[in-house]
Amino acid sequence: MPLIFLFLVLPLLFSAALAWLGSNYLLARRPPDEADSPANYGLTAEAAEFRSGDGVTLRGWYIPCATSTKTIIICSGANGSLDADVHVAPWLHEAGFNVLLFNWRAHDQSEGEVVTLGFNERYDLIAAVEFAKSKGAARIGALGFSMGGTVALATAAVYADILAIVADSPFVYVLSAVAGGLIERGAPEGLSYLLARLFVITACLRTRLNLFDIDLVRWVHRVAPRPLLLIFGAQDVIVPGSEVNLLFARAGDPKEVWRVPEAAHRNIHTLRPAEYRRRVLEFFNAHL
Repeated sequence: MPLIFLFLVLPLLFSAALAWLGSNYLLARRPPDEADSPANYGLTAEAAEFRSGDGVTLRGWYIPCATSTKTIIICSGANGSLDADVHVAPWLHEAGFNVLLFNWRAHDQSEGEVVTLGFNERYDLIAAVEFAKSKGAARIGALGFSMGGTVALATAAVYADILAIVADSPFVYVLSAVAGGLIERGAPEGLSYLLARLFVITACLRTRLNLFDIDLVRWVHRVAPRPLLLIFGAQDVIVPGSEVNLLFARAGDPKEVWRVPEAAHRNIHTLRPAEYRRRVLEFFNAHL
């Protein structure tokens, strides 16, 4: 009995504990980034508050631009809060766009305790679009980072009111995104994919959601004819180059992709800030 326990039961208990801890990391409420505000950039903003489709209250900032009926919704990544992306608001606003930033569920001031890696966050983005429309927006675009880009694309596939999408480093497969995060933390590639599968499957069981449903290969072909700009770094371990190729191939026209050889995951705006602003603004000015 002691040997059976040692060689059979203990490994099972260890695997179960590891699966729980890993899935808990994926699902847990996120701590916010360092606080930032539109006021720090001389912008006048209104507090934004609205409810997602399943009743979760979301909060953020709405920055109006006088006489404009064009709004850009900023979709942040899975970690941190909207604070990390406030810096894009000034040049979008200066170009003549209203700007809406909001925290996903289970992020900073928004309600909720569970992050669903993009699954339920689609309801959050739809609610954000409806809020922008209530403020007079007639044409709405989305600028999404990492998970935010994935949510923007998956939502636009079924929700026609998002008219143009810039997706900066969206993950194509949730499994690759989780594995890439482990690789960034020093885990071997082969082990990372095994652990990622264990963690995501356990998260699916805990939430009773098919979190793999957010994989963009299921959705990107349905975005067209809305225009799409994809932005990726060639050094990104979250989104391998082969997956970028697949995503672009499956997307319909009009579409374009900007790849930056020296860039990693969603750091292109810091490496090439002027070109980043120019490309994003040219895209939205052309299509909104």
